[in-house]
Amino acid sequence: MLMVDFVLSEEQRMLQQLARDFAEDEIKPNAGKWDSNSQFPRDCIKKASDSGLLTLKIPEKYGGGGMGSFEEVLVCEEFGAGDPGFATACGSTMLASYPILTGGTEDQKERYMTKVSEGCIASYCVTEPGAGSDVQSIQTEATKDGDDYIINGSKMWITGAGYADWFFVLAYTDKKAGYRGMSGFIVDSSSPGIELGKKEENMGQRCSDTRSVTFNNVRVPSDNLVGGEENGGWMNAMKAFDLSRPTISAHAVGNARGALEEAIEYSIDRSAFGKPIFKHQAISFMLADMATKVEAARLLTWKAALKCDSGERNTLEAAHAKRFAADMAMEVTTDAVQIFGGYGYSEEYPVARRMRGAKVVQIFEGSSQIQRLIIGREMIREK
Repeated sequence: MLMVDFVLSEEQRMLQQLARDFAEDEIKPNAGKWDSNSQFPRDCIKKASDSGLLTLKIPEKYGGGGMGSFEEVLVCEEFGAGDPGFATACGSTMLASYPILTGGTEDQKERYMTKVSEGCIASYCVTEPGAGSDVQSIQTEATKDGDDYIINGSKMWITGAGYADWFFVLAYTDKKAGYRGMSGFIVDSSSPGIELGKKEENMGQRCSDTRSVTFNNVRVPSDNLVGGEENGGWMNAMKAFDLSRPTISAHAVGNARGALEEAIEYSIDRSAFGKPIFKHQAISFMLADMATKVEAARLLTWKAALKCDSGERNTLEAAHAKRFAADMAMEVTTDAVQIFGGYGYSEEYPVARRMRGAKVVQIFEGSSQIQRLIIGREMIREK
C-alpha cells in the first residue's frame, strides 16, 4: 500500500511559487481577453515553456525537467487557478507526449521530446465524431505502403490542433483484432493531406483552440509508428490517460480554488442587511463546504500523482481524482456564482468564466460516468 507524505520539499515549494507567480503575472491579467476574443495564448504558452514549467516530466536528456507527476500537478493547479482555458491549452502538448514517453522508441523520444522541450506544440488525436468515450469505435485506419503508412480518417474536438507542430494519432492497423489492432503514430502537421476544421465555438475555455482534423491519404514514415511495432496503440493511449488524469484533476482543483478565493474576497467586501455577507451563516456554510471539497480533491489528485511516481499502476487513483475533481469544480464554481449573485452571472467577474470552463472537465479525457465505470472495474479487479 502506498504511504502518502504530503510534506513539500524546498524544491517543490519553490516550483509551486514559481508557477503561482506566473499565473498571477501572466495568466490572470490576460485570461478575460483571451476568453472573450477566443484567442489562443501562444505567447504566454511559450513563456511558460521557456521557464520550464510545461516540460517537467520530460527526462533531462531530452531537455526537460526530469521531475515526476507530483511536481507536474503542483504546477497544473496554479495554472488552473490562473485560468482553466489556459491550463487546457498548454496541457495538450504533454498529453500528446505521454504515449511517446511511455512507449516510443529512443529515436522518437530524441526527435520529438527534444522538440517539445524547445517549445513546440502537439495535439492528441484520438476522439472522433462517432467515438468519444468509446475509443474502440474509432474509424481512422493506417495502411502499410512500402516503408510508409497511409492514414485516412477524421478526428474531432482536438485541443490545440490549429497550432500543433505534430499530432499523436490513434488508428487501426488491424481492425479485425478490435482494440488490440490499434497503433499510435506521430504525424507532422505539415504533412500533405491534413485538413483542419474551423475553430469550435465552445461554451467555455474559449482560448483553447479546438478543431477537427481530417487525414486524407496522409503518408507517415514507418519510423513514426510509436514503439516501432504495430498494434500497441491502445495500451499507449490508456497509459497516457493514467498520466494525464492527475494533471487534469489538478487543473480542476486550481479552477475551483480560484473561484473559492474570489468568492471569499467578494463576501468580505459585499455587505447585506448591515454586515459583510460572509457573516451570514448561509454564505459562510457555502464557503466552508466549497473549501472542504477543494481540499479533498487536491488530496485525491496528489495521491494519484504520487502513486504514478512510485512506479505502481495508478489507474484507480487517477479515476478517483478525475471523477471527484471534475464534479467538484462544477459544484464549487456554480456556488461561487451564487455567492456573487447578479454580478456572478455577468462577465464582469471571472467566476462566470470559471463556471463555463469547469463543465468540459466532466466530459473530456473520460467523462465522469466513464470514470465511475473504471472505478467499479478496478475495485473488482483488486479482489
